[in-house]
Amino acid sequence: MALLAWIGQVGRVDNVWVEALETTAQVRARMSLQKSRNTQVELALRRALHAAGLRFRVHRRPVKGVRREADIVFGPARVAVFVDGCFWHGCPEHGTWPRRNADFWRTKIEGNRVRDADTDERLGQAGWLAVRVWEHESPWEAAERVRAVVEERRRRR
Repeated sequence: MALLAWIGQVGRVDNVWVEALETTAQVRARMSLQKSRNTQVELALRRALHAAGLRFRVHRRPVKGVRREADIVFGPARVAVFVDGCFWHGCPEHGTWPRRNADFWRTKIEGNRVRDADTDERLGQAGWLAVRVWEHESPWEAAERVRAVVEERRRRR
C-alpha cells in the first residue's frame, strides 16, 4: 500500500491515511531503487563478521509472534543485529529532513524510530539483545562491536 503514496495517489501508509504527495518522476525512480535487504552496507558488515569467524542467519524473525525481522541473527547467543539507514531511521549525525512533503517524512521517520525502540524492548523482554548499526559506521568496527557482544553472551550461557 505504501506504493500508492509514491505514485501520487491517496492511500493508507502505516495505518495512516495520506494525501497525494507532490513528487517527480525522478524522485519516484530513485525511491523505487532503494533496497530494503542485502544493501551494500549490510553485505559489507556480513563479510566482516564472517571474516571474524562468526556464523549467523540473515533476515530472520528472532522471536516468534513478533513481526520484526533482523538483518543478522545469532540464535544461540540471542543477538539480533539491525543495520539502520541514516535517512530512514533518523540518524542524529547524518539524518536529513526533506523540505518537500515534510510532514509526511517527519511522521514516517519518527514512526520508524518508535518502532525501532519497540522492537528493542520486545526482543529484550524475550531475552534477546538488539544491536543497532548505522549505515555510516565502518563495517569492520561494527563487526568488532558485534563480535564482542556475541562472544560475551555466549560465555554467559
